[in-house]
Amino acid sequence: MKGFAIRLLAVAFVFVCTFFEAAAQKENLPFVEGESLTYVVKYKWGAINTDVGEAVTSLSLSDGMFHSVIAGRTYKFYDIIFKVREHFESKFYADTLRPHYFFRDTHEGKYHIRNTFHFHKDTNLIQATIQKYERTPVDTLLVGSGDTYDIPSLFYKIRSIDFDSIPLGEKQPISFAIDDDVYNFHYVFVGKEEKKIKGLGTFNTLKFHVRLVAGSVFTGKDEMTIWVTDDENKVPLLFESPIIVGKVQGRLTEYSNLKGPLTSKIK
Repeated sequence: MKGFAIRLLAVAFVFVCTFFEAAAQKENLPFVEGESLTYVVKYKWGAINTDVGEAVTSLSLSDGMFHSVIAGRTYKFYDIIFKVREHFESKFYADTLRPHYFFRDTHEGKYHIRNTFHFHKDTNLIQATIQKYERTPVDTLLVGSGDTYDIPSLFYKIRSIDFDSIPLGEKQPISFAIDDDVYNFHYVFVGKEEKKIKGLGTFNTLKFHVRLVAGSVFTGKDEMTIWVTDDENKVPLLFESPIIVGKVQGRLTEYSNLKGPLTSKIK
């Protein structure tokens, strides 16, 4: 497992997003202040098929900005094997959902890294401070675009999108900044599908395939699959992806303060 399951869940939030120039209006957004979602992460490899941790999202609103927090952790038993603690924060504009501030504090075993980003919306430049372990922080300037977000703000950006306008099978670009780089990927909208989610029931969903980049977690040859509720809330329900060793899955287990009922649930 290598301790990547919790980190993968946070990154998975990115891969269901596309970008339109039109600004979203707060009253039309499919999420509201106070919403909270909990995801459980499962790791599969051979005979191993077990839940290893969870991630929780929360959302508040103040002075025209949403404040999102995503916190992930391995369960106590797996802390003995490889302890993971993830903390992501983002402040993004309520009218455009563009990011203003991003903070990341990651502990994976002995590895520790912090990010502090300030996004300049007029220039698309990102003022970044990166600190690995307890070394001296390093300041750098990242070059993004009008479609570059941080991980939490992208998680909410998805829910302002008119998915009916996305052509089936056509590649869509996505981009996010983390650590000292900006990453560009693509995804494909596969279509609609009924999907059973353990502990929650069966839903009408929107299904996506995402092409991932090879690295310490992904092979670069496989795709992540993500299912999102086909209703006004557009909540990510489930993701599955092969990794270097085994497969990881994340599923929604708890939710509160949604904008509306999950009308996508059919049984």
